[in-house]
Amino acid sequence: MTEGLRINGRRLWQSIMDMAKIDALPGGGCGRLTLTDGDRLARDLLTTWCHAAGCSVTFDRLGNMFARRLGQDNTLPPIGIGSHLDTQPHGGKFDGVYGVLAGLEIVRTLNDHNIETDAPIEVVNWTNEEGARFAPAMLCSGVYAGLFDLDFALNRIDSEGRRFEDELARIGYAGDELCGAHKLGAFLEAHIEQGPILERHEEVIGVVTGGQGQRWYDVTVTGRDAHSGSTPMQGRQDALVSAARLVLAVRKIAKAHAPDSVGTVGEMHIVPNSRNTIPGEVRFTIDFRNPDDAVLSTMDTALRKAVAAETEARIDLEMIWHNPPVQFDADCINAVHGATKSLGYSYRRMVSGAGHDACQVARKVPTAMVFVPCKDGISHNEAESAEPDHLEAGCNVLLNAALRLSSTTHHPSVHTNKNHARETFERA
Repeated sequence: MTEGLRINGRRLWQSIMDMAKIDALPGGGCGRLTLTDGDRLARDLLTTWCHAAGCSVTFDRLGNMFARRLGQDNTLPPIGIGSHLDTQPHGGKFDGVYGVLAGLEIVRTLNDHNIETDAPIEVVNWTNEEGARFAPAMLCSGVYAGLFDLDFALNRIDSEGRRFEDELARIGYAGDELCGAHKLGAFLEAHIEQGPILERHEEVIGVVTGGQGQRWYDVTVTGRDAHSGSTPMQGRQDALVSAARLVLAVRKIAKAHAPDSVGTVGEMHIVPNSRNTIPGEVRFTIDFRNPDDAVLSTMDTALRKAVAAETEARIDLEMIWHNPPVQFDADCINAVHGATKSLGYSYRRMVSGAGHDACQVARKVPTAMVFVPCKDGISHNEAESAEPDHLEAGCNVLLNAALRLSSTTHHPSVHTNKNHARETFERA
């Protein structure tokens, strides 16, 4: 009776637009950083919607939100569906938010049709996915998965010296449950692709098989402040010049491992940042990514050689995060693939270039992802845009995959034939 069930696309779109009003920016995007007043308002709205849909809502010690719709057998761990509500400083309307509100729309659709699933369904909002305020990214899903410890997360400091734990308490979303104690039978996340591949090939659904690895670095270059007019070029200790050479080295290293590698310097701070003073200190970030952890290690070695070769200023390089590549669960991938085919959508298998909460959760819970196209592949930008029909399609796939996984027959806690699921998907 539930095969081919479809969600209310207009309602999903309206929910996304309503959420986008919180910390809206002039260019049409959102600047809703984690644990700000805007994040509190977004959580308030989601909580109100989930209660209205008949869900109970709980929070763990890091503010991760779980809104549960009960099933027929509530001894089975729930099927989680979600993403995150925080954005980049100049973010768009869809990154993360789509995945959370797709989970809500699935609950609403099940209510519309009076469908009782075997296992419970939960809408999940992970705290601090973006890492724009408290680095690293995917912080709290990482604690959930056991990749970081609780104290590490609680004591993260933003650029203004505010602690994560204090800000979470300030907005009133610190729960009592230990992070990681909340049981999930499986986790599904829908997301805009944040790249151009689906749009370029005119395909509607990305069946995501895993995520590439990442290494994040903090770099401090220390030279010597001096007068820009009276200090000869010879003998200068210009921290910015040394930093510039390293920025070019990052680009060169990424290009040397094309086409799958990327390298980015996305944040830089210059001290004293005065027009007529030679920079004495520069702090910046490096982001390396590749689907192969061995290649990431090679890139790391090349970066350290570039640091050692720089002599004009002292360079301190700290790798603050190593997130190895992840392979998603075969049964969950198969559920997404089967739903996509049964609904008749064009699709392709793909590895995620961006990091997602699903990539962290997958190390603990059977997980898969659904991608939909975004215009020109643009994300982390106010111009981020997605078609309502594509968002609806992705949510339809998510709904039907969740229905399969929530059934007693296919629930990951009782269904163990992983090799059969993998072979079925690969033959298809």
